Amino acid sequence: MTDRDDAAGDGAADGTVDGAAGGDAATDGSGTSGVAAGSGDANAALVDDLLAGKHRALARVISKIEDRSPGYRDIVSSLHRHTGDASVLGVTGSPGAGKSTLVDKLAKRYRDRGETVGVIAVDPSSPYSGGAVLGDRIRMASNVGDMDVFVRSMSARGTLGGLSTATADAVKALDAFGKDRIIIETVGAGQNEVDIVRTADTVCVLVQPGSGDDVQMLKAGILEIGDVFVVNKADMEGAERTVAELEEMIHMRQNPAKNLDTGHHGPVDDAEMDAVAIDGADDEDGEAAEPWTPPVVETVATGGEGVDDLLDALADHREWLVETDALADKERTRYAAEIRQLLRSDTADLLEDELDARGGVDELAERVRSRDTDPYSVAADVLEPLRDCVRDRRADRAGNDADDDGDSRVDSDDA
Repeated sequence: MTDRDDAAGDGAADGTVDGAAGGDAATDGSGTSGVAAGSGDANAALVDDLLAGKHRALARVISKIEDRSPGYRDIVSSLHRHTGDASVLGVTGSPGAGKSTLVDKLAKRYRDRGETVGVIAVDPSSPYSGGAVLGDRIRMASNVGDMDVFVRSMSARGTLGGLSTATADAVKALDAFGKDRIIIETVGAGQNEVDIVRTADTVCVLVQPGSGDDVQMLKAGILEIGDVFVVNKADMEGAERTVAELEEMIHMRQNPAKNLDTGHHGPVDDAEMDAVAIDGADDEDGEAAEPWTPPVVETVATGGEGVDDLLDALADHREWLVETDALADKERTRYAAEIRQLLRSDTADLLEDELDARGGVDELAERVRSRDTDPYSVAADVLEPLRDCVRDRRADRAGNDADDDGDSRVDSDDA
């Protein structure tokens, strides 16, 4: 399934969902959605349909997520407890590296194994409509008509690295739906592709042969996020040199002092090298595990050459993540970043409301310009209500905790 409109249904059907009121999500311990009553029956029914495996419901949920429609947070919250089973792969690289073609081949191989696949192609956003502009789905023709391959283009909406918060929520929807494999293909934005790391378990970086720009991109920092590197279009001239450059950079990343001449001290020995080498995760026994060394795989995506080797490399990384407990570490880091992002976003909205209540930021800026006040004083004044509220709530919680402790001691004495 690749078409948003066909999957989502007609506008009238969408309207019944988009009009649902928002509310807090809840879980009821059953197999149903657990959406709170305040969010409306339409959202609850939509979530239940998604969990029942209805593709139309999945498409409509992702539409609500992408559009930030009323009630979308309740939907995502109710889906969360149904997630955690899918393997998530992020694929990135510079434009023209062949990402869409390779993703298409990967999806086909997964389907041949009997696994279901969800693909999110994150495109640059149109400056006019905010929608995706590249239409990567036209290069994913191998799985057309396969209902167990769900492909969706989403716009980057200006987020650095091409991934928006909406994309992370869409991954949750695909995971809760029951997709075995989720692939996120993103626009190449160099160092800022760190956004992918927060959403994907494994990050695959594509490089095309003989591209000095690609090598510079890697040196600029994207090398740090890659778990598997792919030299695609490996039948082109310069492929061997690109592979060698990648392997050398990976080697230097893990052992930055290896073979370096440190002047009068001479070359670094093995003991010194171990001291500066990048550590691996701890294994289940608490012992330091062997660090993951990103492999470099050569592919020709148009002909499917090397795709099986890439699948083996991805499987090896998944196995390493599980055995070393690094997968749990990634999840904790991902959710910590998501919590902070949501807090920043919601706090910013509250502060915008407070600015409006004080006449708007332009009026405050004019007061600063005329030297009636200064930016620091303005910020302190605007934050004061929020600060007071947080302080009061914290004091209330501390008082309630003290009362609970006192009640517990009384009950213990009576016993």
